Amino acid sequence: MNTIIHRSDTRGDANHGWLHSKHTFSFANYHNPERMNFGVLRVLNDDTVSESRGFGTHPHQDMEIVSIPLEGDLKHEDNMGNKTIIREGDIQVMSAGTGVMHSEYNNNPDKPVKFLQIWVIPNKRNVEPRYDQISLKDIAKENEFYQVLSPNKDDQGVWAHQDAWFNIGKFTKGNSDTYQINKKGNGVYAFILEGEVELNGEKLSKRDGMGVWDTDSFTVKATEDARVLLMEVPMQMN
Repeated sequence: MNTIIHRSDTRGDANHGWLHSKHTFSFANYHNPERMNFGVLRVLNDDTVSESRGFGTHPHQDMEIVSIPLEGDLKHEDNMGNKTIIREGDIQVMSAGTGVMHSEYNNNPDKPVKFLQIWVIPNKRNVEPRYDQISLKDIAKENEFYQVLSPNKDDQGVWAHQDAWFNIGKFTKGNSDTYQINKKGNGVYAFILEGEVELNGEKLSKRDGMGVWDTDSFTVKATEDARVLLMEVPMQMN
């Protein structure tokens, strides 16, 4: 098993006043040649957006973009005709493909919104743009990982144009679960949303990240109540 650890306080930090963003990988003005990506996982931004502020209309192309709200409500609009709110407990995916324009705003006038913005390099270029979002409340489980994204349209969760599987687990202290790699050659980037866990003998705390590859499985144990996001992705670009 190979591993790499990115502690929370070593991430890139961008504070624009209305936006405070922590970058696990190089993004915008934060450039670290040793942190360009984890396989096809290109962007992992931990964003906090001030009341009623947000990202104006801007373009994307040939990228699978996943948003996971952690607190508050995020308003989304795009040129495909989607106007919606994504909330804590939802997951959103957008295949930019041949090109899409969208905006994202904090829908709350009295509190910030916190969300993860995740970019995955697709295995198909120039696809027709698409949008989807679901609530995770009906599929959430306690003390085990449950799938929230996969390459398969008919599987649980949303889907993406890539051999990627995302899982979330909410654990009470002392509980653990073993994750099995879905596809040989894939690795997993574990991101600790809340609490503390132990993975392969390493103690990880809130907003720490750890990449794991060259293994078939690994176990995550909660040393405190915890919530963990696992992002399984190909380690080689297509």
